[in-house]
Amino acid sequence: MSKSALRQAVLAQLKGQDPLVKEERDQALIRRLMESSKYQKSTTVALYLSLAFEVNTASLIKAARADGKQILVPKTLKGGQMVFVPYQAGHLERSSFGVLEPTNMEVVEKGAIDLILVPGLIWNQQGYRIGFGGGFYDRYLADYEGKTVSLSYDFQIREFLPEAHDQPVEEVIVGVKNSV
Repeated sequence: MSKSALRQAVLAQLKGQDPLVKEERDQALIRRLMESSKYQKSTTVALYLSLAFEVNTASLIKAARADGKQILVPKTLKGGQMVFVPYQAGHLERSSFGVLEPTNMEVVEKGAIDLILVPGLIWNQQGYRIGFGGGFYDRYLADYEGKTVSLSYDFQIREFLPEAHDQPVEEVIVGVKNSV
């Protein structure tokens, strides 16, 4: 199956989830991340502002702030580049991709980021991912030396062959189907 076909199939499953089951699964995934040593040892965490069908990161942002962690979120730039800047509620705008991005340009250097929560649509067993096709995270992670993790529902784990430019994440925390 092509990357495009895989994206469409998984996107349909993501959008078709029961909201109550999704919320339970999201909370379980966030708990597992917060219990991990990668999260526990980090002081600066870069994460994404989730779309409605992705694992909801709102509770993670709130909890990480309560834990005293600096929260960074991505901002895309011209030329296919991406940077991370401090998260400030209320200082966000919709990007041309339809995602919320910060309005400030206080860029935090890669070396100061302990952990990046990497979004995606599909992961394989080796941690390679298929995202939305822009390549922003693959370019950013190419020379990033900190820790990386992703949160995934069980149906997002599929086998595919990565391309030469793809960057794997160190760990994919996979949520299992609830008995609800």
